[in-house]
Amino acid sequence: MTKLDNILSNISSNYVYIQTHNFPDPDAIASAYGLQKLLENKNISSSICYMGRIDRLSTAKMIEELDITLFNIKDVHNMTEDDEIILVDSQKGNINVEDIIGHEVICIDHHPLNEASEYKFADIRKDVGACASIVGEYFIENHIPIDKMTATALIYGIKIDTANLSRGVSKLDLDMFYYLYTKCNMDIVRRLEHSVLQIDDLHAYANAINNIDIVEGISFANTGMDCPEALIATISDFMMSISNVYLSIVYARKVEGLKLSVRSKFSTCDAGELCKSALMGFGNGGGHAHMAGGFVPFTGDDKQEERLIAEIKERFLLHAKNQVQLHNK
Repeated sequence: MTKLDNILSNISSNYVYIQTHNFPDPDAIASAYGLQKLLENKNISSSICYMGRIDRLSTAKMIEELDITLFNIKDVHNMTEDDEIILVDSQKGNINVEDIIGHEVICIDHHPLNEASEYKFADIRKDVGACASIVGEYFIENHIPIDKMTATALIYGIKIDTANLSRGVSKLDLDMFYYLYTKCNMDIVRRLEHSVLQIDDLHAYANAINNIDIVEGISFANTGMDCPEALIATISDFMMSISNVYLSIVYARKVEGLKLSVRSKFSTCDAGELCKSALMGFGNGGGHAHMAGGFVPFTGDDKQEERLIAEIKERFLLHAKNQVQLHNK
């Protein structure tokens, strides 16, 4: 049986929900859209749903250009406990996934395995750079033709999550990029790549640049209040272009706490493990070796926030040093 066969054998109805992580990025949306097309080929209808917002211009333009339909979970009123959910680019139990009323039966993801999660079927490959590559492979394995718009969505998802094939790239990502390149609309991809920044984004960049603090090759930067989650990650990527920085921690104050994005240049420092260990008992974090995220609950005033940020810096400095030392032994 192919993995798509396994997915189909564990679906008990002809209608399912496909759920992405909160505030979905292009890889999550592309993966959900590709899976929707695969299920449609097998006469199974689906709705793509998410929690949060589509808060990046390029992501919104991707949805518009490719005519992808998504539903905010707040607008899904007819879901029941018996409805089946397929999670893509996410796993239940993670801090960036809303636990909604339906039953999560299947998971397709490329993040490290959440041991607490149980599904009827799971295809979780942490060594793959983009979830879109996994979904794209299903088309090849099952000899299902892929249309131009789906190929365009998948290749854009791969480009974004692997930073144009420069970060966490596996052989599957390369193979799928080559396969999709001949089938997609690269004009659309180029338009999306040039629709990245809004005027308001520049303020977040300015905030981060003006208060950047670099200590022993680790950069810390604050984007300011309520910065969109995807933009926090983009700015963290940007900080990695600084020559003497090997680890970037960018954070933003949200109503309910601090959101962090972590990036690492070197295999000696695993961003996902670092984020998990540095925030343990204090917040939550995790992700890939080169890119990760975290969250620290907080509702205090500005002075308390300053103390909290100082503690976050201290924790990351300590755990990063310990991790590098362990790796070099």
